Amino acid sequence: MSELNAKLAKFKAEALGQLEKAGESDIDDAVLSKLVNNLKLVIDNKDALSVAGSDPKEMETVRRNFIVKKLGIDDEEKGKAICADVAKKMSDSRMKNRAAFYYLCMKHAG
Repeated sequence: MSELNAKLAKFKAEALGQLEKAGESDIDDAVLSKLVNNLKLVIDNKDALSVAGSDPKEMETVRRNFIVKKLGIDDEEKGKAICADVAKKMSDSRMKNRAAFYYLCMKHAG
């Protein structure tokens, strides 16, 4: 296994652990794998791999760059509500795994 693949596997395992900790049991492996793969360019940047759920600036970045651009949800209040709900659901995890956070945003958005 290459070094990149090993890092991605570890990142995915962390995401799975945090999703289970957040109460998720029926996790779509294909969706999670795609989210993890999309983050492979920043795999060495620890700050980019986690979401600061208590930082309003970070939540706005997630809303603009993921919820609006990737999920197509332009309603600002709905996007903020999704971020807040996911941050609350993942509150037991101090360093919120970005792939897990995005997975829950997708699930919450429907």
